[in-house]
Amino acid sequence: MRIAPVLILLACLPAPGAFAQPAADITLLGEVHDNPDAHLAQAAAIEALRPTAVVFEMLTAEEAEAANADRARLPEIWAASGWPDFALYAPVFDALGEAVIVGAAAPRDTVRAVYDEGAAALFGADAPRFGLDRALPAEQQAAREALQFEAHCGAMPVAAMAGMVAIQRYRDAVFARAALEALETYGAPIAVIAGNGHARTDWGVPAAIAQAAPDVTTHAIGFVEGADDTPFDEVRIVPPAARPDLCASLRSQ
Repeated sequence: MRIAPVLILLACLPAPGAFAQPAADITLLGEVHDNPDAHLAQAAAIEALRPTAVVFEMLTAEEAEAANADRARLPEIWAASGWPDFALYAPVFDALGEAVIVGAAAPRDTVRAVYDEGAAALFGADAPRFGLDRALPAEQQAAREALQFEAHCGAMPVAAMAGMVAIQRYRDAVFARAALEALETYGAPIAVIAGNGHARTDWGVPAAIAQAAPDVTTHAIGFVEGADDTPFDEVRIVPPAARPDLCASLRSQ
């Protein structure tokens, strides 16, 4: 009798140095933002990769410039960014070594304006290079709107989800542009720290990079909390973080 092969993914963190990093120009390290084990795994990946620069979803260009000038100010700079506690991300920054910190966060007012004005209008002249001047295929648009509706706990009108998809496309293109500029400035390898939704290969930052610079190679690692069908080049499973049901208060209203 022939026994079918079974693939087993172990929900554990690799030892430091255990990452066999591929020879890619840009490596995307996805994350679940509030999961401390995901950030420990990202730190191990950075130590193995030894990037010249690391692009952060969470920091603006101005915040990154201030952090590069004085790394001791990072906790203070981070606190102003509005992201989860700096202690979660401290291992990532400790692993940077001499890597330059690159901020890719767009101003909040600009991101909000995308909802009404569209991604292409806010992105500027490079919008066609990143595909922002074209509508998504209908099937992909519908799938992305459904994901946005779920991500917002079903608390926003379905009609509002098209605007949320436009914002996601805009941010992916902004992160892709920042990574490509870092590659041109500092040389390979470049790392990108961003949420798993941005790191996915089908329509996230890797797809935007492929659209804008087809000769640039990417490798996307998703650090996920369990079985996940999101497309990545590589998946690393980390223990789930303890967190309250973020949608409970909305469901009770």
